[in-house]
Amino acid sequence: MNTVINLLIALVALLHVYFLVLEMFLWDKPFGLKTFRLTPEFASASKALAANQGLYNGFLAAGLAWGLCLGVEGFSIKVFFLACVIVAGIFGALTVSRKILFIQALPAAIALGLLLALR
Repeated sequence: MNTVINLLIALVALLHVYFLVLEMFLWDKPFGLKTFRLTPEFASASKALAANQGLYNGFLAAGLAWGLCLGVEGFSIKVFFLACVIVAGIFGALTVSRKILFIQALPAAIALGLLLALR
């Protein structure tokens, strides 16, 4: 079961690497414009803010990867970074789009719940 939990945590980390790429590098490109339903003008004006947001997603991914690399000793790190992802997902759902709750917070909540339940 630890393998399943670690795979879920890795999935959450990979999602955040994907968000990093979208926000830092593709924000004002056709794929980014389509994904976020942006106008070219808005994307250009908000590019620096999106890159900053993408960097934070990269930090979340790095923290989860760090916890995974530490194995059993990384338990607390995994808990902390999964909780951060959940909080960010809830905030995003409340302020930007409800979809963020399901795309970002739910996978992290499932991983955290299993991690805590099977400790």
